[in-house]
Amino acid sequence: MGNSLPEAVMRRLHLERSNSWRAVMSLFTGGKRHLENLWLFRRGKQSAETFRGRFRHFLDVIDPSTLFVSEKRLQECIKLLDSFKQGALPPGVTDAELWEAQKIKQAIIHPDTGEKILMPFRMSGFVPFGTPVVVGLLLPNQTMASTIFWQWLNQSHNACVNYSNRNATKPAPFSKFFQGYVGAVTSAVSIAVGLNVLIQKADRLSPTTKLLVQRFVPFPAALLETALTRVVMPMPIMVLPPLVMAALEKLPLLQRRRRLVLPVHSLVCLAAFGLALPLAISLFPQMSQISANQLEPEIAAATDCQILTYNKGL
Repeated sequence: MGNSLPEAVMRRLHLERSNSWRAVMSLFTGGKRHLENLWLFRRGKQSAETFRGRFRHFLDVIDPSTLFVSEKRLQECIKLLDSFKQGALPPGVTDAELWEAQKIKQAIIHPDTGEKILMPFRMSGFVPFGTPVVVGLLLPNQTMASTIFWQWLNQSHNACVNYSNRNATKPAPFSKFFQGYVGAVTSAVSIAVGLNVLIQKADRLSPTTKLLVQRFVPFPAALLETALTRVVMPMPIMVLPPLVMAALEKLPLLQRRRRLVLPVHSLVCLAAFGLALPLAISLFPQMSQISANQLEPEIAAATDCQILTYNKGL
C-alpha cells in the first residue's frame, strides 16, 4: 500500500470531481473502514477548501425544502447513512440518494448533539423565518415602540439561531449565552433608538433625506460586536433594500398603488437575505483545524494529536 499511495491519492483527486460514493469507498478495501476514515478524504459533496465549494455546500444546507421533510423521511435518511457507515448498503441505492440523505440529515440534525434543531432556528429556516423580521426592521416612519420591538425580535431570532447551531462538543453554561443575548439586545436597541432621535432632531435634513437615512438605522445596530461572518451577512440585507426601495418607490406604479410597497419591499428583503446568508457562512469552513500548541494546556495534554479538527458552528 505504501508504494501505491501516490497513485491512490491521484485516484482520489479524480474521484473528487466525479462525486461517486462507491468509487471513493473502493479506495478503502471495499468500504470496510469506518466512515470517519472516509471523511479524511471526502468531507462532503463539495470541497471545503475553496469558497466556491463551501458556497455550493451551504446552498444545500439552507435549502428551505428541507423544512418540509417528515419525521419518517428523516429516519429513513439516518438509517441509510448508518448502513453506509457500516459498509452494509442495501442493493440498488444510488449515489444521488445517498447525497440527498446526507443533505437532509445535515439540515435538520445538529452534528455534535445528534438532536433535531427546531425549524425556525435551522439554517434552512433562517431566510423564510428571518425575512419578516428584516422587513419590520426596515419599515419607514417607525415609532420608538416599534423600533424597540423589531430590534428585540431580530436579536432574539439571531441569538436562537446562533445557539442552535453552536459548537456543542463541550457544554457551556447557559448563563454565558444569556448574558451575551442581553448585551446584544441592549446595544442594538440603544443604538437604533438613539439614531432615530438624532435624525428626528436634525432640522437641516429634508423629509426625504430623513426617511432615507432612517432606513439605515438598523445597519449599525446589527453590526455591533459581531464576528466577521455576522458582519458580512447584515450588509446586503440592511444596505440593498433601502437603496432599491428608494428607487422603486419613485416608479409611477408604486406611487399610484401604495399598497404594493410592502409586498415589493418584502420580496426585495427576501432576495437580499437569500444572497447574504450563503455568502456569509461560506467565508470559512464549518469544520476547522487548530494546532495543539494553541489550545489550553489541560486540553493539549489530553491528546497526542498535533492538529485537531473541530466544528466551529455556523
